[in-house]
Amino acid sequence: MLVNAAAFQLEAVEHHQVELRHRVIAGKPERPTPTVHATIRALNFFPFWRVPESVATLDLIPRLVKEPEYLRKEQIRVLSGSFNGPEIDATSMDWRQADANKIKFRQDPGPQNALGLLRLDMPNSEGVYMHDTPMKPLFNQRVRAFSAGCVRVQDVFALGEWIARYEPGWERPGRVREILQAGQAMDITLTRPVAVYFTYITAWAEPDGTIEFRPDIYGRDGLREVAGLHERDPAEGPAPPWSLAP
Repeated sequence: MLVNAAAFQLEAVEHHQVELRHRVIAGKPERPTPTVHATIRALNFFPFWRVPESVATLDLIPRLVKEPEYLRKEQIRVLSGSFNGPEIDATSMDWRQADANKIKFRQDPGPQNALGLLRLDMPNSEGVYMHDTPMKPLFNQRVRAFSAGCVRVQDVFALGEWIARYEPGWERPGRVREILQAGQAMDITLTRPVAVYFTYITAWAEPDGTIEFRPDIYGRDGLREVAGLHERDPAEGPAPPWSLAP
């Protein structure tokens, strides 16, 4: 499987043939999606989101200074010391003095969860992964650099079914839909893990000889960013709302 952050695209490949293509959302220029080679080892349905310390420090705590009710609205719990620590009464916190080294944030599973309803578990040194998202209208944008480094996948349920297609009990289509309808958290450990590469390719040739170019959103091609590169196309509608998401 190949994810090209510069093209905001994922390709699922088998026997040198592209079987699926998905739009993806990649990292912001200030928090880019890294180049990674990993292996998808499990599918996590209805996952918790354990908010990384960097996201807690840079995004969540500053938000709570202005909007402390955000935790209740997004069903995020405050825990002492670790993600398995005792829950803290968030209403007693002074968020201007909060230290992300001493507290943890964990979001309950559900449609509001930043990971959506499915996470693709791919252990790696960068701590990134692929997942669903409640912010699906963002897939309509042309430049989809909105995340904190992880990759959000459009129609990730179809991708999950493709990944697990050789697993026992997954021979017939529709297994993902059944799990989602049941509404219960479930982890599927793969007996046939799937290799995945996060890449950054801004120019390539198609089989017919056509050359494709994509913006150098992370400035990795050795040239200064072209002025106006990240200006929005008015046809895409209003700017997306602020969201807390990996």
